[in-house]
Amino acid sequence: MSQIKNLSRRQFLALTGRTGGALMLGSTLGFGSVAAAKSLADKTDGFGSTLGAFVTIKDDGQVEIICHRTEMGQGILTSVPQIIAEELEANWDQVTAVLGNADPKYGDQNTGGSASIRRFYLHIRQMGAVARDMLEQAAADQWAVAKNQVAAHNHGVVNKISGKRLSFAELAEDASKLTVPAVESVALKDSANFTLIGKEDIALQGLEDIVTGQTVYAQDVQLPGMLIASIERPPVVGGKVKSFDATEAKKVSGVVDVIQLRDRSFPVNVKPMSGVAVLATNTWAALEGRKKLSIEWDHGANAAHDSEAYKKELVAKVALKSKVARAEGSVYAHTFNASKTVEATYTVPYHHHMSMETPAATAVIADGRCRVWSGTQAPQWGKNLVLEELGWDAKADYDKVEFNTTFMGGAFGRKSKNDFTIEAVELAKASGKPVKVVWSREDDVKHGFYHSISANYLKAELTPDNRSDHWIQRVVAPPIGWIFDDKITHLRDGALSLGFADIPFEIENLSCETPAVTTHVRTGWLRAVGNINNAFALGSFVDELAVKAGISTQQMWLNLLGKDRSFNPRKEGFEGYSHYGQIKDDKVIEEYLLEIARYKGVLAEVVEKSGADQKLPAGQGWGISVAASFNSYAAAATKVEVVDGKVILLEMHTAIDCGLIITPDRVRSQMEGAMIMGISMALESEITIKDGAIVQNNFYDYPVSRMSQVPDLYVHLVSSSEAPGGVGEPGLPPILPSITNAIFHASGIRVRDLPVKKTLQV
Repeated sequence: MSQIKNLSRRQFLALTGRTGGALMLGSTLGFGSVAAAKSLADKTDGFGSTLGAFVTIKDDGQVEIICHRTEMGQGILTSVPQIIAEELEANWDQVTAVLGNADPKYGDQNTGGSASIRRFYLHIRQMGAVARDMLEQAAADQWAVAKNQVAAHNHGVVNKISGKRLSFAELAEDASKLTVPAVESVALKDSANFTLIGKEDIALQGLEDIVTGQTVYAQDVQLPGMLIASIERPPVVGGKVKSFDATEAKKVSGVVDVIQLRDRSFPVNVKPMSGVAVLATNTWAALEGRKKLSIEWDHGANAAHDSEAYKKELVAKVALKSKVARAEGSVYAHTFNASKTVEATYTVPYHHHMSMETPAATAVIADGRCRVWSGTQAPQWGKNLVLEELGWDAKADYDKVEFNTTFMGGAFGRKSKNDFTIEAVELAKASGKPVKVVWSREDDVKHGFYHSISANYLKAELTPDNRSDHWIQRVVAPPIGWIFDDKITHLRDGALSLGFADIPFEIENLSCETPAVTTHVRTGWLRAVGNINNAFALGSFVDELAVKAGISTQQMWLNLLGKDRSFNPRKEGFEGYSHYGQIKDDKVIEEYLLEIARYKGVLAEVVEKSGADQKLPAGQGWGISVAASFNSYAAAATKVEVVDGKVILLEMHTAIDCGLIITPDRVRSQMEGAMIMGISMALESEITIKDGAIVQNNFYDYPVSRMSQVPDLYVHLVSSSEAPGGVGEPGLPPILPSITNAIFHASGIRVRDLPVKKTLQV
């Protein structure tokens, strides 16, 4: 595999000049039927974005493929080129992946929501197919035969009559002179003929560079004359610097300057709020100088925030009737039978991403231009924020900013927020020097964007046939939307679409509600987002209903899910259902309707493969759960032992139906990562707040799973020809309830308030 490279806009412009015999295909493919023009550059998809990706065939036959999404360990730098190479009929060992930088022609580059394949699969295939078609046409022209007499195969084109063959290298120059054909005129491969998609033996792009330490992450960027910045930020969100003394800080050898960042007011957006930066020639000096700063803070309006008191407030709110998101029938006209009713409240604390690489960004401003290197999930958003920060026009000055996207050592949603990028730009402008902002682990823990603390309430009455026809559920959490609009007090429809108001059960009388709440910290997207708490609550509650009814948890899921059907929440009382963006013309895209049979399928798979329906010795228990998220379906089964009040995880299985699988290795690794993250969240991890400030500092007081805590992990992939769904996030939601349900069946102790360590030893 060839070395992975970044492609700057300057390099792109050079490429489009097509020196020599290279074929350069620049295609912007829409969502559906799209007429291709010379560059296909003006077409948009159903989401109002364009997708411009480039296939370059060089004179030596090497194929360079630009990946329009960012790489953070999830493997998208393999999967996107893999799809294109499949349609192109390219040899995998002659493909080089190129990471594209911020550019609107790529469409939405905000790499999150497990959207990279599910949103762009068709587009990506079309790019490869169009390039293949042009090579076939070039070969047909050379041989003076009809195009249907030739076919691309094995990195070349074969004459089906004569058996003659021309390599891609031999065809590149002629193909480059052809008009790009209309997309709808080019046939896609029959999936039965796939040689790359779904195959087990695909070498991962960039793996060699990663394991040999050659990959450049944001923390690795070095520029001549660069200063390192370490920033002391207000301990309370919304706090500001009242005064500071940098006398002692400036005495530290290597410290060059101390600069106060400008104060920004609510709404906080994803920008930095305030702080004092120490700039030095090396990281050690910057950190040491920062320790010697003397700062007096104005802590602001959130100084009294206490997470434990706040949780009690949420629990009280969620117990009361509130704003209705979805309603069917007349549940409040019903008198619940106490002997047949289960009622429970579940809480999940604030959580942090804890990606292995902490945030970092580098900026240099010179000659009326700004160059940025950032480990961000959202390069286009970052570039627009840079333009805003510098006071430059978003259109006229767009090309004055070169925004280079680096690899990321994990992200999980944290690095979609570009506050660290803007800090680097602000300090580069103020100092007149290249500046790299480096966040320590403590910085990241104390000044991040947290998964919202939450409370979920559920109440249901069992019917004689062990279903439910009367169901009330509520969820309350500080909404992510608050960072953009500090007047927002309720979870919006998008958040309520994350495994809450889209509950797929056959229930005649149902009310899904959400109370208002105030927000005191920066909340933000974290892997699976609201599905975490909603799936924990629902998965636990179904288990409680099963215990009440005296049936298996699997059977209770089947009873509640009802008959196999396509489920569209928009037609079941939830008009605001967003379905992870798979909406077009105000309708759920048919291929992505919720399918009850797929819920049942992954549940059956995980139970069968794990043996979770088998009886265990006393002190041991199986727990199961299932959830649909990001257009995929995942189930989990966990076996635990509880000995003398200590929880020991023995075995964990997951099954996923994510539709068509592109790269099985990456799906397994994502599921394994979700399992380990779920163990952390269930057992130990929590962010707490006292006097408005985050209490935790590092791994020692925000523990993540150690290898000694991780049981044997098993991932079961469900074969499917359905449209591709997400992978990075769907594995996480069912993990937490599978663990706590297992604890109950092993010990009789029901954990409703996470993490488990507050109730049992872990």
